[in-house]
Amino acid sequence: MKKLLMLTLVVCSTMAFTQKVSDYKYVVIPEKFKTFKNSSFGLEAYLAKALQGKKYEILTEAMDKWPSEARNNSCNVINAEVLNDKSLFTNKVILQFKDCNKKTIFESKGRSDIKEFEEGFPDALKQALIDVAFSNPIEMLPAKMSDNTQNGQNIVSKTIVSSKTPEANSYSNGKFTLQKIQIDPTQFILAKSGSSVPFATFKSTSKDAVFLVKLADGNTTIGYFENGSIVIDMPQADGKFSKEVFAAK
Repeated sequence: MKKLLMLTLVVCSTMAFTQKVSDYKYVVIPEKFKTFKNSSFGLEAYLAKALQGKKYEILTEAMDKWPSEARNNSCNVINAEVLNDKSLFTNKVILQFKDCNKKTIFESKGRSDIKEFEEGFPDALKQALIDVAFSNPIEMLPAKMSDNTQNGQNIVSKTIVSSKTPEANSYSNGKFTLQKIQIDPTQFILAKSGSSVPFATFKSTSKDAVFLVKLADGNTTIGYFENGSIVIDMPQADGKFSKEVFAAK
């Protein structure tokens, strides 16, 4: 019984950590790391150069400038962040990589005894980078399913949409414009131009043209198609919902 429990724990642990940084080809590095107030001491450029040396391709947060294979599915991209973990006498950083669902898939800490910030923080990041493997990307996830052959039969996968599904790729609520990007047959995202974080992620439900929606702030709500527009029930502070309509452009 004890051996069986141990085996179960090992299997569960393996499944939980199957996704690795080295599985990715593209890494987004922000213009400035948020936890460094006045200056980040060139850590963005330092990290970009170090990751390029490990065969990763560096992207900015401007999604509209990404290569098509990354732009068509943001889940093929990971986001890098360096956190200021400085103590009183030691320069320390935490290097994090997060997937498209903002889940941390890798974290590494680095420290330096060099007291000067300009030299100490890059030295700490250098230590944190030691455990980052070279890029050895797995096959990129397609934006849409293609023809497949399974068990000797030809299967054509098609995007699941209703007759009311809008055909446009650009939608606006009058305040800003979002791009609709199909991830796979059951989910798509709405993203602001120039941002690597989706405004909203839509996943199919059992009801046609009704979606479970995860917003950028972490809230979950519902969305649906209505008269060629995309509608989101936006949660309000008082617990009620407002109707946010994004009309096709």
